[in-house]
Amino acid sequence: MEKGTFRKVLVIVPCFNEAESVASLYTELAAIGVPGCSVTPLFINDASTDSTLRVLRTLGASYLDNSVNLGIGGTVQLGFMYALQNGFDIAVQVDGDGQHPPSELHKLLEPLLDNRADVVIGSRFIHNTGFRSTGLRRAGIRVFVWLNRLLTGNVINDSTSGYRSYNRKAFSELVHYYPDEYPEPEALVYLANKRLRLLEVPVLMTERRGGSSSIRSLWSVYYMAKVTLNILFLHARRQ
Repeated sequence: MEKGTFRKVLVIVPCFNEAESVASLYTELAAIGVPGCSVTPLFINDASTDSTLRVLRTLGASYLDNSVNLGIGGTVQLGFMYALQNGFDIAVQVDGDGQHPPSELHKLLEPLLDNRADVVIGSRFIHNTGFRSTGLRRAGIRVFVWLNRLLTGNVINDSTSGYRSYNRKAFSELVHYYPDEYPEPEALVYLANKRLRLLEVPVLMTERRGGSSSIRSLWSVYYMAKVTLNILFLHARRQ
């Protein structure tokens, strides 16, 4: 993207049982203004069993409604497809639980607008401020830091962060391949293998506004094992 060009930005918000947070998130995203950009929020309801869909309809938000639950990977990939088919220049992923403040969005856009990166990851661990998850999850994230550095040479301090932005070159790749479950760490290895430029920037995150995380207690062990194996297989297929 050339400097000075007007950019269309799609903010992809995957939602599964996020009725408690989507209204405030919609209001904050609707108020965002970024010079040189038009910002369009798109909520994707992943077959929620609570009142998420009803809240989105009441708000008048732009949304897609999955007839079956696709999971986080399939839902976000659907957003990338929408961005590609509708001529967007940048896609931003924002969690529907309210942990990713829209006020931090400009930090993810600036490196793309200046052509300093193809992918920008919002990190909790560069300045170590704001909400930084549980001790168990932080220990797992350190494993991914080591694994990412070993396989790609990139040092990404917060590889599980779902607060990310992608230029058209990057999200066009993810239309063809995006992990289905717990996709964030694996996607970084995939994008690095495609020779895309990854940049991590500090952002302030908050605790989720409602609902519950899909990664809890013993599921953390499953999460670590599954994602680690997927990353190793993905990297091996590249060789």
